[in-house]
Amino acid sequence: SVSHDGEAIYGAQVIAAMLAQAFVESDLNALLDTAVSYIPADSTIARVIRDVRGWHAAAPDDWRATLAQIQANYGYDKYLGACHMVPNHALIIMALLYGGDDFRRAQMIVNTSGWDTDCNAANVGAILGVKNGLAGIDHSDYDWRGPVADRLYLSTADGGRAISDAVIETYHVVNAARALAGAEALAPKNGARFHFSLPGSVQGFETATPGVQVRNASATESSGALAIRWSADAGSPILAATPTFTPLEAIGMKGYKMVANPSLYSGQQIRAGVAAGKANGGAVAVALALTYYGPNDEVVSEIGPAVRLAPGESETLVWQAPDTSGLPIASVGLHITPDGNSAGEVTLDWLTWEGSPSVTFSRPDGDGDQWHEAWVDGVDHFQPRWWDSFRISNNVGVGLISQGTADWRDYTVAADVVLMLARQGGIAARVGGMRRWYALVLCDDGKVRLIKDREKVSVLAEADFPVELDRCYHMELTANGNTLTGVIDGKMVLEATDHVDPLAAGGVGLIVSDGTISTDAITV
Repeated sequence: SVSHDGEAIYGAQVIAAMLAQAFVESDLNALLDTAVSYIPADSTIARVIRDVRGWHAAAPDDWRATLAQIQANYGYDKYLGACHMVPNHALIIMALLYGGDDFRRAQMIVNTSGWDTDCNAANVGAILGVKNGLAGIDHSDYDWRGPVADRLYLSTADGGRAISDAVIETYHVVNAARALAGAEALAPKNGARFHFSLPGSVQGFETATPGVQVRNASATESSGALAIRWSADAGSPILAATPTFTPLEAIGMKGYKMVANPSLYSGQQIRAGVAAGKANGGAVAVALALTYYGPNDEVVSEIGPAVRLAPGESETLVWQAPDTSGLPIASVGLHITPDGNSAGEVTLDWLTWEGSPSVTFSRPDGDGDQWHEAWVDGVDHFQPRWWDSFRISNNVGVGLISQGTADWRDYTVAADVVLMLARQGGIAARVGGMRRWYALVLCDDGKVRLIKDREKVSVLAEADFPVELDRCYHMELTANGNTLTGVIDGKMVLEATDHVDPLAAGGVGLIVSDGTISTDAITV
């Protein structure tokens, strides 16, 4: 088991205090003094910090001497468990003291020291990042930011947020703080998902085309845009794209289970603002493009209608994401075909999508797994190879599989559902996690119910409805504003308006309690 109490809480308080104070304080020792004032002076973490600071003072040029002291006094052999907080906290403090303001040296020290390198390196990097800003990271002769390209994974039950980037999450954090302060949320470029407004940001966009570079255009007149630049001998056509679902290199990731929904779906409208470089040697054809995982997990490309841009021209591209038969869209970006062989540039000012999808989810004719991996699996059993596409079981309590994003607001979810010895089962809408959803469920006590879970379950409406096991029921749940409507076999059975902290948006799902249900397709 994993415990997050006692000394672990003190260690977390130290890191949190250092991060918060680093926005206004650049002296490391002052940060440490502030941080330890928030924890008991007789705690183990406070003693660790005192000891590491003392060992650093005695050997300021020899971090390995301090590492030896940590190993001797606070090593893994001194604490139970596979990955204890105390030894790793000591390494974080050591790396900060010996690394100083040198981001690369601090990372070298904390990673060379071993133990829980991913968490330790992240904490060191976060503190130095806040304290010294992007300049402190970019000052190194090593390209820390380029290979990452701002990409970030949030592997949670809210699968629609899983494929993210540093810019999106920065604005989430900033706007949460602004909401607490009563200020309006920031939404650059009319709330576009990709707006490239932060220094050096590329928001996951990359290219594999030879002779092409993708970078933020802040050093040019197109500040706050993405510049896609190619040399005279570059390959053609050019594709620059960003992930919308688990990329190939992350499939089968070892160590941690990747839980993610796609962020883009068939039927949603994609829009982008693009411009051709003024110095281009000729016209360029630009189109929106996407890829998706096919029936055998092969990568399939789709290209939207192209617009020809003369040098200096700009245009807004609009394309409805095509029908992928419910298969997960893996990436979205630009497909560029220059005239001739001269060097050139296209800038992407913004790219976004909106609206609810038009999609039917089912198992494809193939041996691929990504259609199945695109669901957040919150049940005991969800196997991909039954004769029906979706057969889910939960042994005790409520289980849920879900897919979708907070872009989905008003829509209808429908499925032909069969109950097999379940206490209740049905379809869900506006799902934002395991404890955030509306559901239309058939129950073994002879009722049909509209229920809501927002940290606690409440019944919005119910009616008598004798349920037959192993019979197929066509179920529809419509969310329109704050009103929920349930339809079974073409007849409206329930309607309710949620006046108390309603759920505004979210994905769809199948829900089951204490048993098994199945369906072959789910339509939105």
